[in-house]
Amino acid sequence: MKEIAPKIVVNPKVRFGKPVIKGTRITVEEVLGFVTGGMDYEEIEKEYGIKKEDVVAAINYAASFLKGEVIKLPKLVKV
Repeated sequence: MKEIAPKIVVNPKVRFGKPVIKGTRITVEEVLGFVTGGMDYEEIEKEYGIKKEDVVAAINYAASFLKGEVIKLPKLVKV
């Protein structure tokens, strides 16, 4: 497991190496879907067990990715 941003990690054995919230199997992509689908922080925490700080970290990671500021992902190995 490699931390690529605060609270965001990748592991080739977890969710096909997609960025996830540290300590979970919830992807950044899923978190963005929750938010754009209209869920608020409290609903996300209750439904998925992740905190507001985790949601914010996912949004920040996605924004950095779109700006081209994301740290290089580690070389993934075959699972």
